[in-house]
Amino acid sequence: MAYEGILLGMGNPLLDISAVVDEDFLKKYDIKLNNAILAEEKHLPMYEEMASNPNVEYIAGGATQNSIKVAQWMLQIPGATGYMGCIGKDKFGEEMKRNAKAAGVNVHYLEDESAPTGTCAVCVVGGERSLIANLSAANCYKSEHLKRPENWALVEKAKYFYIAGFFLTVSPDSIQLVAEHAAANNKVFSMNLSAPFICEFFKEAQEKVLPYMDFVFGNETEARTFSKVHGWETDDVAEIALKISQWPKASGTFKRITVITQGADPVVVAEDGKVKQFPVILLPEEKLVDTNGAGDAFVGGFLSQLVQGKPIEDCVKAGCYASNVIIQRSGCTYPEKPEFN
Repeated sequence: MAYEGILLGMGNPLLDISAVVDEDFLKKYDIKLNNAILAEEKHLPMYEEMASNPNVEYIAGGATQNSIKVAQWMLQIPGATGYMGCIGKDKFGEEMKRNAKAAGVNVHYLEDESAPTGTCAVCVVGGERSLIANLSAANCYKSEHLKRPENWALVEKAKYFYIAGFFLTVSPDSIQLVAEHAAANNKVFSMNLSAPFICEFFKEAQEKVLPYMDFVFGNETEARTFSKVHGWETDDVAEIALKISQWPKASGTFKRITVITQGADPVVVAEDGKVKQFPVILLPEEKLVDTNGAGDAFVGGFLSQLVQGKPIEDCVKAGCYASNVIIQRSGCTYPEKPEFN
């Protein structure tokens, strides 16, 4: 099987500015742990404050890009994955290009002349993280870039697509183009619920593309928010996963499978009207560095097996392996080679 360009991602490329902070810092900027939000005016001074922290780290990130990089790392096949998004013409943008190239991902960035490369503040307290994204250039992605022949060629070549829900705030028309292409050509299209605010405030955009999703990823908080927003009156993650999997589909080629992670609790997989739960690899607390990128890594590991036609059980195992590696390191980073078999 030819793996070159088999998996394509689109999303918001962001440079993570990661630092261990304290409870006072969270209070000062009104931040909740285990959440992901878009930066407001009140958050802007925070980036400077974090940059002056002696232990600050800069790591190329952005949810979809993390997942694609992890899938690439797990596959160990050069150029198996591709990625599109918008960066600025600046030193952070150059850093992003270097990082993606080193990861072996075939990136086709749109480079914006006026906006700086997007950043994401990663505030870590006791190993748990909170994300505050300042999209900047990432917010400037346009479907015209996607339609350019050299970029659309990546879409034509790919057989699997993954887009985090965060991209719904930027370019829903780009998502729609890829979703419709996947449905028309019997390809696999997957997305992530990504954050409670996406389910709440981008409900219409999310619902419009949901019929095209063959795989829906998310975590327990996002699933419960999705349930609440749709008036389902249940907090039971298994039940919610099942309901999402039964949402009407645009194409009958594949049945929808919902995959919900729950931190240290079992992964919930709903398909064919049935729910299965898979235990995760438990990690002693002293080995936890930070949970930043854990969900992204899970999806990356999962997709690395999916594109090889492996059964769902193997996909989940690979997802759990990848997230277990990532939470023992700062940000979404990994050793040179995976030890997954």
